[in-house]
Amino acid sequence: MEILHQKKTTVNRGFLDDQFLIAMPGMKDERFARSVIYICAHSEEGAMGLIINQSQQLLFPDLLVQLGILDEDEAIRLPPPARDFIIRNGGPVDRSRGFVLHTDDYKVESSLVISDTICLTATIDILRAISAGKGPRQALMALGYAGWGAGQLEYEIAENGWLTCPARPELLFDTDIERQYDHILASIGIDLAHLSQDSGHA
Repeated sequence: MEILHQKKTTVNRGFLDDQFLIAMPGMKDERFARSVIYICAHSEEGAMGLIINQSQQLLFPDLLVQLGILDEDEAIRLPPPARDFIIRNGGPVDRSRGFVLHTDDYKVESSLVISDTICLTATIDILRAISAGKGPRQALMALGYAGWGAGQLEYEIAENGWLTCPARPELLFDTDIERQYDHILASIGIDLAHLSQDSGHA
C-alpha cells in the first residue's frame, strides 16, 4: 500500500482523490460491473480506491468475533447501528484487509485524511469504537481494495471505462447499496439508458 503511505507524507492531492469512479455499462471486467469506487489516493504512481456498492455476506458481529474484539454473547447484544453495519467488498486486491471510510469526527494517529470531511482508517481500534457506539458519525467498511498502476486508471477513463464525479458524503455513506449506482448517476443528471455501451468517445 505504498500509495497510501505516499499520501500520508505529502500535502498534495491527486486530481482523482475524493472522487467517485462510476463503471460505464460497457465495463468488460465483471468484477467492476455497475460498480462505484471511491478514490482514496491518486498520484503519478497509480491509484487506490474502494468499491462502495457491493456487499459481503460476512456480518459485522461475526467479524468482531473472528477478530477477538467481542465474544459471541457480546456480539448478540450489539446495538442496532453496529449490528446492522454492512461490510462491503472493497475490491479484488488483498481481500482479507479491512478499511473504514468515515467522517472526520473520529481520528486516530493512523487515520489518513482523504478530503476536508472524509478519513480512512485501517486499524482495529475503529472497529472497537464502532462496536462500542463511540465511532464516527458515519462510516463504511470494506474488505479488499481496487488498485491501478501508473497511468492505468487514466487510460481506462480515456477509453470510456469510467465516469468520474466529486464524491458527496450523503451518497458515499448511502446504505441502500442496491440502488447506490443509480442514485449517484442521477445526482449528476445522467440517465443510464442514454449511456453508450461502446468504448471510445461519441
